[in-house]
Amino acid sequence: MPHSCRAKLLAKKFVALAAALVLASTAEAKRTPNFVLIFMDDQGYQDVGVFGSKTIKTPHLDKMAREGMKFTDFYSLAPVCSPSRAGLMTGCYPPRVGITGVLFPRHNIGLNPEETTVAEILKMKGYASAAIGKWHIGHLPKFLPTNHGFDSYFGIPYSNDMDGVKGKNRNLDRAWIDRDISPWNVPLLRNMKEIERPVNQNTIIERYTHEAQQFIRSNKDNPFFLYLPHTMPHIPLFVSDKFYTKDPKQAYIRTIEEIDYSIGQVLKTLKETGVDDNTLIIFTSDNGPWHLKLRHHGGSALPLRGAKFSTWEGGMRVPTIMRWPGKIPADSVCSEVAAACDILPTFAKLAKAGLPKRTIDGKNIWHLMSGKKNAKSPHKQFYYYRGNTLQAVRSGEWKLHIGGGNRKQQKQAKEPALSLYNLGKDISETTDVGAENPKILKLLYKQAQAFDKSLKADARPPGEVKAKK
Repeated sequence: MPHSCRAKLLAKKFVALAAALVLASTAEAKRTPNFVLIFMDDQGYQDVGVFGSKTIKTPHLDKMAREGMKFTDFYSLAPVCSPSRAGLMTGCYPPRVGITGVLFPRHNIGLNPEETTVAEILKMKGYASAAIGKWHIGHLPKFLPTNHGFDSYFGIPYSNDMDGVKGKNRNLDRAWIDRDISPWNVPLLRNMKEIERPVNQNTIIERYTHEAQQFIRSNKDNPFFLYLPHTMPHIPLFVSDKFYTKDPKQAYIRTIEEIDYSIGQVLKTLKETGVDDNTLIIFTSDNGPWHLKLRHHGGSALPLRGAKFSTWEGGMRVPTIMRWPGKIPADSVCSEVAAACDILPTFAKLAKAGLPKRTIDGKNIWHLMSGKKNAKSPHKQFYYYRGNTLQAVRSGEWKLHIGGGNRKQQKQAKEPALSLYNLGKDISETTDVGAENPKILKLLYKQAQAFDKSLKADARPPGEVKAKK
């Protein structure tokens, strides 16, 4: 055979081999699931039909639970916004990554770009990604989603009650009745550009939903990660025309019901685009509900004790539902301890990706999600931080609270007050059983002290933008 013919034959074989490798690579990518992560803001444990609500209708979330798994003992990583979100994105307890308090527009810090987010982990495996909604772990350009691994961002960079307008009445009832957005000068961003200020919050749930649907349609042929952190039901509460009623006592109910409708639209789009069977969708919340004087603007954590700002169960145990047809068993319940920090390592495992080089606290919980027989929580202990302070620890059914009274009393006390509860028998944390179980109390306190010391020895600073001189 002439040399030129052999060369052409070899070239054809090389092209064919290359094409086969590309097809194999594409097939491998298609075998990894898409991820949709819906993160609510201040939604209470009871504020979903399948978690016991008698007043709020959530047909789409209820159906999602019937088709998937309800987690009864799933935790956020803080009882307030920013630390909770920092922990979710990095798989860490918030003090480990230096975000321990709520960030305001005046702050010049945010999630350190040196940290590895779940979006960056997935990006290394070729995932397209979008963040649509409330970010709240740094509003300066350096800290926004597109500098933390996301391909695009559309949303409000912090809480929707910030940037209050001086002299404007921020009465929640009047704002709801008048549909008045003017007391809050909140920006809407696309990527890093401000496109509207103040954002029309009456339309924001609809607009987030539309953006999410567009993203799914545009990426149906590729693996994708959609992070959808809704701005509400954080106050002030607003809804679109379809869900509006003049009665402010219906404000919280209607807000949750519109978001439930939004979730239904997202699920519908997954089916229409043919990716539903290969998509893992998670619904959860950043912390417990507000306990407000105007109670109808806040939710319910019953039967749990406490609410937002506290490390009682109502502050950090949150309603959680996971669905992946054919992979997560339908109409199932998991009562093992799991937490928002577990989402990063679980997504990484399912996407065949590596973990961050830095220490994280989350664990792969796929064995829980997939309904493996006799599966147990990978957390021997779960720790409840408020700010930089470790306030409680849970091990199995036992929960130890560390400290009591106000801050002045705590500083004056030689030893912190300790109280012990058996959550298996006393989910509402009503009866301190520490006196009857001194060995368990002492053991949990010792474990908590050791963990806190270890974590803070390895704590990393937040990112910072230094003011120009």
